[in-house]
Amino acid sequence: MARIKGGLNAKKKHNRVLKLAKGYRGARSKQYRIAKQSVMRALTSAFAGRKERKRQMRSLWIARVNAAARLNGLSYSKFMYGLKLAEVDINRKMLAELAVNDAEGFAKLCEVAKAKLA
Repeated sequence: MARIKGGLNAKKKHNRVLKLAKGYRGARSKQYRIAKQSVMRALTSAFAGRKERKRQMRSLWIARVNAAARLNGLSYSKFMYGLKLAEVDINRKMLAELAVNDAEGFAKLCEVAKAKLA
């Protein structure tokens, strides 16, 4: 049986990695061995970055809710505790959305929280 060389498969593998490394600086986008290391690290960082983005968004929502609550005479922690006592179950993302786009609705929630705290 004739021997089949692996050149085509190796070329495809190299091109796949080099395509991912497109735009990298210098040898990182030209040489397979260096590009492979850069791509592996970049993919790891991308995974970590997706997790980090979720944390950053939550802290942004909390900052927005805190700012809006303080405009209505409450701190963030007292506002959230008041909502918990009033059994209002709205997540921070929606509270931040209300704080930015619907000030009157958020003010009503603040009144509900204040009433339960008093």
